[in-house]
Amino acid sequence: MTASKIIGIDLGGTSIKFGILTLKGEVQDKWSIPTNILEDGKHIVPDIVASINHRLNLYNLDKSDFIGIGMGTPGSVNIAKGTVKAAYNLNWGDEHEVGKPISEGVGLPFILDNDANVAALGERWVGAGENNPDVVFITLGTGVGGGIIAAGELVHGVAGAGGEIGHICVEPNGFDCTCGNKGCLETVTSATGIVRLAHQFAEEYEGTSEIKAAIDNGDEVTSKDIFVAAEAGDKFSLSVVDKFAYYLGFASANLGSTLNPDSIVIGGGVSAAGEFLREKVEAYFKKYAFSTVRNTTKIKLAVLGNDAGIIGAASLALKFKGE
Repeated sequence: MTASKIIGIDLGGTSIKFGILTLKGEVQDKWSIPTNILEDGKHIVPDIVASINHRLNLYNLDKSDFIGIGMGTPGSVNIAKGTVKAAYNLNWGDEHEVGKPISEGVGLPFILDNDANVAALGERWVGAGENNPDVVFITLGTGVGGGIIAAGELVHGVAGAGGEIGHICVEPNGFDCTCGNKGCLETVTSATGIVRLAHQFAEEYEGTSEIKAAIDNGDEVTSKDIFVAAEAGDKFSLSVVDKFAYYLGFASANLGSTLNPDSIVIGGGVSAAGEFLREKVEAYFKKYAFSTVRNTTKIKLAVLGNDAGIIGAASLALKFKGE
């Protein structure tokens, strides 16, 4: 019997998502457990092992039917050693051994990579990337992450920081970023970034706007509120969204002119603004990209949503197919 299944794990700060997939990327089963980050995150790895073993036993699944396990994790990943460090939302500041205990605990080969890289692999494989070998993925959430796939391979760089798209500088004298620099893409196009822009715009905006009034009033305004108001024609919100799209389009143009991928795929929570946002980003992309890139690289929206992580993680395990 040839092994025909792979397991994907999407490790996050609040939940750990699992999936059992076919070798074509179809999700057959998925489940999740809460992430227990107490006591320096020491429970996370044993919880993962216990959850997989429980699931396999529950459905009488034979381990010989599985090729291996792939996982996406926050933090800095050493793929060769199977370790993770600087994953502060997991309480893993120091280097944590992950690969060996999971592989031994479940009894299957294990491989891991950074969570944004893994989501990029998912979108590239069975999502908007349509399995093209050259795809850039930008994920807009609490922060801004990314992954670059060139000639079918993830770009990791010399220290694993390849694809840190959120830290492309788009405004040299801009907002302070958590990384210590100023004006990173993350400071203006994350969910908090667009709210930050709105607060900045509100100081100078003269006209009437419900969103501006709410900001002036000290009420909480979310990125979704701003996009909804913009789509409904609120001029203040439109000006904020336009600036947001400018930054994202500008960064995408520079990525495009550097890599000339088939597509730049925009995902993450903020991308729920959909076509309304995509076409604005595309307009700025076309304005700033090199002519050949403008005509050959597409700006697309992600299609896999929350499943991108488990699908991309599982795809890592395909490397064990020939072993």
